[in-house]
Amino acid sequence: MKKQFLPTTKQEMDERKIEQLDFVYVTGDAYVDHPSFGHAIISRVLESHGYTVGIIPQPDWRHVESVKVLGRPRLGFLVTSGNMDSMVNHYTVSKKHRKKDAYTPGGEMGKRPDYAAVVYCNLIRQAYKDIPIIAGGIEASLRRLAHYDYWSDSLKRSVLMDSGANLISYGMGERSIVEIADALNAGMDIGDITFVDGTCYKTKHLENVYDYVMLPDYEELCADKKEYAKSFYTQYCNTDPFTGKRLVEPYHTVYVVQNPPAKPLTTQEMDDIYDLPYCRTYHPMYEIAGGIPAIEEVKFSLVSNRGCFGGCNFCALTFHQGRIIQTRSHESLVKEAVLMTEEPDFKGYIHDVGGPTANFRQPSCEKQMTKGVCKNRQCLTPSPCKNLRVDHRDYVSLLRKLRKVPKVKKVFVRSGIRFDYLMLDPSDEFFRDLVKYHISGQLKVAPEHVDDKVLAMMGKPPHDVYLKFTEKYRRMNEKCGMNQYLVPYLMSSHPGCSMKEAVTLACYLRDLGYMPEQVQDFYPTPSTISTCMYYTGLDPRTMEPVYVEKNPHRKALQRALIQYRKPENYQLVSEALHLAGREDLIGFSPKCLIRPEKKPAFTKQSTQSRRKGNDPSLRTSKERSKTNKQQGNASSKKKRTIRNVHKKKQ
Repeated sequence: MKKQFLPTTKQEMDERKIEQLDFVYVTGDAYVDHPSFGHAIISRVLESHGYTVGIIPQPDWRHVESVKVLGRPRLGFLVTSGNMDSMVNHYTVSKKHRKKDAYTPGGEMGKRPDYAAVVYCNLIRQAYKDIPIIAGGIEASLRRLAHYDYWSDSLKRSVLMDSGANLISYGMGERSIVEIADALNAGMDIGDITFVDGTCYKTKHLENVYDYVMLPDYEELCADKKEYAKSFYTQYCNTDPFTGKRLVEPYHTVYVVQNPPAKPLTTQEMDDIYDLPYCRTYHPMYEIAGGIPAIEEVKFSLVSNRGCFGGCNFCALTFHQGRIIQTRSHESLVKEAVLMTEEPDFKGYIHDVGGPTANFRQPSCEKQMTKGVCKNRQCLTPSPCKNLRVDHRDYVSLLRKLRKVPKVKKVFVRSGIRFDYLMLDPSDEFFRDLVKYHISGQLKVAPEHVDDKVLAMMGKPPHDVYLKFTEKYRRMNEKCGMNQYLVPYLMSSHPGCSMKEAVTLACYLRDLGYMPEQVQDFYPTPSTISTCMYYTGLDPRTMEPVYVEKNPHRKALQRALIQYRKPENYQLVSEALHLAGREDLIGFSPKCLIRPEKKPAFTKQSTQSRRKGNDPSLRTSKERSKTNKQQGNASSKKKRTIRNVHKKKQ
């Protein structure tokens, strides 16, 4: 049976003999029917449960008719801003407009609004006053309760309060969306669907809400950053599906209720989701515009896991996918790899096998699948937990099976590995296979910084762990007869990083003889511990003050220090070193970062103008000789005049 795209027009509905859709899915991305795109997974999951779904990709938010093109759905609208938060999609960390949108035909920018989830929901509410609206995806998920919004530099309300949506399906929504659909299909009013894990809803009364934790009122949060820090950490400690409590956030007479997270998927459930009949590419209507750039990164990649127990404080995975690892079976992944090899443009390379962290293939300890993750400590930092399971054998076995698939020339691991976890493995089997078979000349890793105090704020291991890893990587390359490089990802201006620590990082790069081509300035995105630090100036875990650099110019200085060799960064680096009191790093010694500033070169025009200004340093020798002669004659004449005056007086 030929795979079909879901309908995007009335004509396509007619071709599939659908008079009225059960759900209409509005998305800020172009329609790509591939399991790396959230709208594709959710719509195919609903379809597998017997529901019809149509897609309205990137509607014109300026015209209400754009959300009516598929008619009124029988059960409701689903809304997502897309695979990215719309504000991250639109703006750089310096709040400048990005030039391209990889999720839009031809990479064109401007096809979705700012705060897209809110705008789309309000547009639908304008078109259909009483239709159920369920918001989901990364933007709604991470903005489900009061949150700091970097772009407006303000504390924003829950998306539910501003969007007109009835429910938020947060996290990875396969479980919750089916439960919501079944309830609506059974005739339940959307206002009565208050029992689904992984959802948020609004209510005016708490009589039927049980076993909950009351968060501070929104006005309290706005008035006191300390209250927000406490509230955020309460949320952070309740992101586990087994131990998480129900949370209630008051807004005057309305309450936003967050139900506990949905339970993790089993391996069989993961396999079933990725085995659905995806077309695995973008809709043909985009061919004329050159296709969708984002598909290039994922078309020949395999998602092998979800979740991450790495615990990086600047990452929102804890709030979205959670800390419990969920994996697909080898059989499912090999089956998808075989499908890839049948694509006409497959060249023999599987670009990636991984997820948030490629080398996590099981929960970090035995108890997590029944008792949940620890609330008050991380698995890897500041030191590895004694109950941590470190075992790469399953991942090694998977990669070896994929290498044997006919037509596959090479299998790469590009989604990133957790090097501190790798270093804990007593066996070198995975390390050896990684170096020998799964790297294309360079391995990208994320030490992020070198100062241990900054690394602690980031939730990363001490720098010494990275140094040991780099040495082991070098030795392993020698052993395997390879000559491959490490490419470290580094971050500037993270909370806790002052100019002093930024200079320390620059000195490390000097000693390494390496200048990174790309540098990530800390980006305060919603619902991360680091963003809470940035907004409040407090570490929400300890309530201790944290240094935060917010001045755009000084942030630029920190960023420039990491790329101190670039000529265009000279003035910024010089200023940074003076501010840090490190003028000793300006000079001609090998330990110096930059040379002293040269005197400006003089052009012919400036030289001539300064000659007119009688600057003796710029006159020619002939001019100087003539001037000296004139000055000498004038001096002799003046002396004779004085002598004559004296004679007359006598």
